[in-house]
Amino acid sequence: LAEHEVGKMAAPYQKVNVHPVVLFTIVDSYRRRNDDAKRIIGTLIGTVEDGVITIKDSFCVPHSESKDEVAVDMDFARTMFDLHKRVTSHEVVVGWYATGNEITEHSALIHEYYSRETPSGVAPVHLTVDTSLRNNRMGVQAHVSMTMGTPGKTQGTLFTSVPCSVVCLDAERVALEVLQRGRTTESQAPAVSFPSYFDQVEKSCTDMQEELSTLLKYVDDVLAGKVEGDSAIGRHILSLVTAVPRLDPHRLRTMLNGTMQDLLMVLYLSNLAQTPLALMEKVNTLHMPTAQPS
Repeated sequence: LAEHEVGKMAAPYQKVNVHPVVLFTIVDSYRRRNDDAKRIIGTLIGTVEDGVITIKDSFCVPHSESKDEVAVDMDFARTMFDLHKRVTSHEVVVGWYATGNEITEHSALIHEYYSRETPSGVAPVHLTVDTSLRNNRMGVQAHVSMTMGTPGKTQGTLFTSVPCSVVCLDAERVALEVLQRGRTTESQAPAVSFPSYFDQVEKSCTDMQEELSTLLKYVDDVLAGKVEGDSAIGRHILSLVTAVPRLDPHRLRTMLNGTMQDLLMVLYLSNLAQTPLALMEKVNTLHMPTAQPS
């Protein structure tokens, strides 16, 4: 407990979603920190909807802290947020982050600063990112604050955990898959290349087949009495089955072949258009006049 009153009661958030770019920004700022800095802090930007906080971006904020005091450059934070707001006007300040896995007494003071920066009705969330990689993983936890104590006397601040998960958009998922393929060992050089369209289609089909095999195995085990059925999973399977259009296999095969032929024709025409352009560039280079020596 830190003996500082937080000026805004924490709302009962159901969940905190964090986009991968936020974690990359935090790690990058941590690697660029000053040698004497034990941790870094920064502002979290995102949206709040139906009790769910979605953190979409972040930036580092200069600060200094010692055993007895802490100072945060909130003017810098406001300036950076004003610049960010010019690009994404619908996003707001939703809290702040700090590296490490501990919540100190200074965290209550910093949390009080950010309680004044969040919009009315939005309680700031405190995100901790364990950059020390304990147990070979980077722990990410979200916290909200609550005041507790005897009325009329000194009150303390209690940080409580909120369910936190990392969510990805389709574009972010593709980028993460490419980065994962670039993980190297000591005897392997980094080599990252974007797959072609057909490679992506092949991988998607392979992943779908594996997921369908897992799903079919679960259904067979439930029917055989090997595992107990879950009604929630059953509803998800039902919604998945009903979402698939009922098409004749021959008609579906014809549609897929037609789409593939259209795609091949587009690729052929684009390559055909690039050929004369490349040829004209070569011709212009050959006929370019050269400067005569004086």
